Amino acid sequence: MNILSFESSCDETAVAIVRDGREVLASTVISQIDIHKVYGGVVPEIASRCHIEKISQLTKECIRQSGLKEEELDAVAVTAAPGLIGALLVGLNFAKGYAYARNLPLIPVHHIRAHVAANYIAHPDLKPPFLAMIVSGGHSHIVLVKNYTDYEILGRTKDDAAGEAFDKGARVLGLPYPGGVHMDRMAKEGNPKAVKFPRVHFKDDPYDFSFSGVKTAIVNYVHNARQKGEELNFADIAASYSDAVTGILAENFLRCARDHGQKTLVIAGGVSANSMLREKLLAGKAKDQVLYMPPLNLCGDNGAMVGAQGYYEFQAGHTAGLDLNALSAYSIENQLC
Repeated sequence: MNILSFESSCDETAVAIVRDGREVLASTVISQIDIHKVYGGVVPEIASRCHIEKISQLTKECIRQSGLKEEELDAVAVTAAPGLIGALLVGLNFAKGYAYARNLPLIPVHHIRAHVAANYIAHPDLKPPFLAMIVSGGHSHIVLVKNYTDYEILGRTKDDAAGEAFDKGARVLGLPYPGGVHMDRMAKEGNPKAVKFPRVHFKDDPYDFSFSGVKTAIVNYVHNARQKGEELNFADIAASYSDAVTGILAENFLRCARDHGQKTLVIAGGVSANSMLREKLLAGKAKDQVLYMPPLNLCGDNGAMVGAQGYYEFQAGHTAGLDLNALSAYSIENQLC
């Protein structure tokens, strides 16, 4: 089954063709980083306009790269939630138009489910059930994946996402947008124990996260040091900050896995590319646990992950009509149709 898939939930316009949920025939992505870095973050209206400008030509290029004829496409999958509403609507309306024109089934896909599905492409042996941690600029979840379309949230952030925390910390240190990757590089040169940043634990919700406090802490630390005229070692600050953020992520995820007897562990999302997080999880997991991590090119937003999840949504009978609407917020536990 060949699925044409679209992703436009934030600042990447992405189109892919995926066969049977596991084989990527073509994947094309246009990033808007150079446009948004001038503003230090994604400007929703600009993102939407950029999607409009690129999605048609990107679709043609993707089909060309796949070597398929349009008649060989069997379905259309598209990210319908969650994300920036204007950006989502561009991809969704284009997908609906394409599906209608070619008389193909339309498959709505949840963005976080799609991030998990990136691992199906990278690891053909991976099958549910397993425990997944999805960490990105907008999401931080620990989820029990019972089957390909059945999810239970066991932990989540109570305020800010881990990716947002990295971007804010990087901005404080004067690093360019997007900050996560630059923070990761700088952290490798510093001492992770140089500065003690807070790590929040919740007695009643032991798998939940909170990153608002550590964001405030790095702002105050840098501000107070400059007020006193103290010299700042940015590498040490980056390493210590990264240690605090990744430390609580790894700690809660591994605790949840132990408490629920999960032997198969999966990470996904943009922050899953963080080298310190990967090192902590590999070092902290038990010998009888297997950790699956996506390659770096599948950590960020892409169309292939949408096509992978779209295949399993189709197998479960989750197709939608042309009245399908985009949603800026929607739980991974709920079906989109």
